[in-house]
Amino acid sequence: MTTKTVAELLSQDVTLQDVTVKGWVRTFRANRFIALNDGSTINNIQCVVDFENFDEALLKRITTGAAVHITGELVESQGKGQSVEIQVKALEVLGDSDAETYPIQPKKHTFEFLRENAHLRTRTNTFSAVMRLRSSLSFAIHKYFNENGFYYMHTPIITGSDAEGAGEMFRVSTLDPKNPPLTEDGDVNYKEDFFGKETNLTVSGQLEAETFAMSLGKVYTFGPTFRAENSNTSRHLAEFWMIEPEVAFMDLAGNMDLAEDFMKSVLSYVLENNKEDLEFLDKRLQDAEKSLPQAERSPMNLIDKIKFVVENNFKRVSYTEAIDILRNCKPNKKKKFKYIIEEWGADLQSEHERYLVEKHFKCPVILFDYPANIKAFYMRLNEDGKTVRAMDILFPGIGEMVGGSQREERLDVLKEKMKALDIPEEELWWYLDLRKYGTAVHSGFGLGFERLVMFATGMGNIRDVIPYPRTPQNAEF
Repeated sequence: MTTKTVAELLSQDVTLQDVTVKGWVRTFRANRFIALNDGSTINNIQCVVDFENFDEALLKRITTGAAVHITGELVESQGKGQSVEIQVKALEVLGDSDAETYPIQPKKHTFEFLRENAHLRTRTNTFSAVMRLRSSLSFAIHKYFNENGFYYMHTPIITGSDAEGAGEMFRVSTLDPKNPPLTEDGDVNYKEDFFGKETNLTVSGQLEAETFAMSLGKVYTFGPTFRAENSNTSRHLAEFWMIEPEVAFMDLAGNMDLAEDFMKSVLSYVLENNKEDLEFLDKRLQDAEKSLPQAERSPMNLIDKIKFVVENNFKRVSYTEAIDILRNCKPNKKKKFKYIIEEWGADLQSEHERYLVEKHFKCPVILFDYPANIKAFYMRLNEDGKTVRAMDILFPGIGEMVGGSQREERLDVLKEKMKALDIPEEELWWYLDLRKYGTAVHSGFGLGFERLVMFATGMGNIRDVIPYPRTPQNAEF
């Protein structure tokens, strides 16, 4: 007899058949009713034990967290909450779980407690739903690019360049930290290191992806990236995943079209394929917000927020126009913003981005043509000499979701920008070569995967949407 998943059994119309299922006990009540879950669905299947026909010693081993193998008859359920249940004929405990010490008892746990038990937290409904959604989003991303003629590229994790110029990078070295070789000037001599030069964990695969786009046309990366930013906020991780498409012969307008279509496609996929998980997380969020003051509650519930992105056209607004709107809006004039907008050139904060999306335009927004001095060196300079062809996509509840640009394809301009920022040409000689040999307009964008998972699940802390978060002072598991 083939073992079925709980999801398969709950979707079956045919009853009065013998079935076999394996999973973990969520609860065992009245010495009779086992709530069994195997991770295939947020729902448990009820297994009804006629305790008079089973050994008492065996029944005592059916505790929360125990792994069991059950064979029985699938019948129409007599109780509320499920359409079918299993009348147990045979039961085997595959793995015991000590009821005294098992951390994930059937009660409400704080997210902080569950982070400390991250190896077991997917045994809860919330985290099993989050991780199933994470998996679906990941699949939807690969599916979208595959269906649209992109090639998947694995960019290096160890690199000698800093794509963002932020300098917050993890060093990769085999030198003795207590007694490294030194140069005549007393500096660490990285020529004696494993790679013969100073190397780091990557902060972005974009620059390498550009090289492939300029030969394969359309490529994307989806891999781990690292930032050594000593930031302990709910939005920062030291290790996270990035999606970065790069496309040859595409300008900023095409980049915006691609990013909008991509976001709508990926979120539509989970609306269609993860209904039960989304409904559970939606209810969880609404219940959690009941204790908050009205002003702090989300204006939209989770599913409506996702539909808001999928069903609305994204409004395209220049940075200059956005600054005028923000400068003259009530929250700014009445000093309700934490960061008051006073002049052109200000870097927008999440509160400003959310105001534009949620209050002013009431739809997702794409801001473009940002001041050059607040954006990266590789973004194409506009004819005004002040702005670059950058774009950010803003979502409700979270602010910036996607950041991208048309890349600077002119060799002389790129060299000037690198010189102004003290980026040595010899460090990026290969990147400059793209502008020497068959240069062309090209564009791309980056999406932090965990930020997307936060948006799709309604989770408020980025540490709760990645299996094992890496943050300052924390590399457990």
